Amino acid sequence: MASDKKGAAQRPQNIFMESRSKMAVTGVTDIDSFDENSILLYTDLGALVIHGAGLHIDRIDLDSGELTLTGEISSAAYDESRVKGGFFTRLFR
Repeated sequence: MASDKKGAAQRPQNIFMESRSKMAVTGVTDIDSFDENSILLYTDLGALVIHGAGLHIDRIDLDSGELTLTGEISSAAYDESRVKGGFFTRLFR
């Protein structure tokens, strides 16, 4: 079956931004790091880096994969160079 080949089901990935001051992201699987200037999170589609000023995570629910944040958002980009798990995970794949 086609669904068996995919393995674990991926959640839909959505990013909603309102006036560059509020953002909601779905499909979040983990958060690697965050501070008031950047947030690095992992989604089903890869690592997502959000940059800005005064960033604050308002809500995170990893069971449903939802994250909401506020602050002055300057960019959001997928970072293909970041692989979840670090050096040894990449080494022993």
